[in-house]
Amino acid sequence: MSEKPLGQPPPGAEVDVTGFSDVATAVDKTLAPWWQHKLLQYYLPAVILFVATILLWELFVWIFDIQAFLLPAPSVIFAAFTENFSKLVSIGWFTTKEALGGFVIGCSFGILVAFLTARWTFASEALMPFAIAANSVPILAFAPIVNNWFGVDNPLSKMVIVAVIVFFPMMINTVRGLTLVDPAALELMRSYAASEFQILRQLRLPNALPYMFNAFKVAAALSMIGAVVSEYFGGNRAALGVYITQEAAQFRFYNAWAAIIIACFVGITFYVIILMVERVSIPWHSSVRVGERP
Repeated sequence: MSEKPLGQPPPGAEVDVTGFSDVATAVDKTLAPWWQHKLLQYYLPAVILFVATILLWELFVWIFDIQAFLLPAPSVIFAAFTENFSKLVSIGWFTTKEALGGFVIGCSFGILVAFLTARWTFASEALMPFAIAANSVPILAFAPIVNNWFGVDNPLSKMVIVAVIVFFPMMINTVRGLTLVDPAALELMRSYAASEFQILRQLRLPNALPYMFNAFKVAAALSMIGAVVSEYFGGNRAALGVYITQEAAQFRFYNAWAAIIIACFVGITFYVIILMVERVSIPWHSSVRVGERP
């Protein structure tokens, strides 16, 4: 009687190679060159475009000998940035607190109004005109009025302006997420006599989360823009918008550009933080699965 080799399947037996295929795929991904990583392929074009823009900017200023008060070269801006770094960080943090406060206030009210308008028709008919009116008010006209209400040096006046700016996109996106649910899923839950709270918790809210995070990302950029612009009409001397206005008035535009870099950095940081929270909160949604894109 011949001895069968250890681990060899009997004759005629089907061998399931699915597991081996998964292992081979994982090994291929692990051993793939770094330049074939999907995350790198996704973000690399933006990085290349940014570097190319800086180089062309520097070359453009050098070739045409453009004066610094018209368009300072990136090298001059970077020198001003490093020279005044501690001061820029201090004034940047002051404006960041205003932007963050307005972001929290505006998004909170936007979500609250969205839940009310999505749940009751009379609330939608009563609140929607006010929301549209608030979105239609130009910030240039609203900022002096708010400064008069709360005081020019009071950070609350800047927070209110930021809150008004971020309120509308937050409310509209949340309403869309709460109302644009799958009709079949809604009908199924109602057929099982689910309460409105159960429908909200198990269907409407999960459906609204991607819409809400999109609004959060838009509001993150708008909050910093609103805070800086509102400071153009007066504010604490330690504020970013006031610093930009003063430096520009004295033709030190390289310092103003350095302050703009701080504002951009804060806005990008806001965005990245929200993006990370989104990846943790809704990993099942297609918008956060960057690595799985073809």
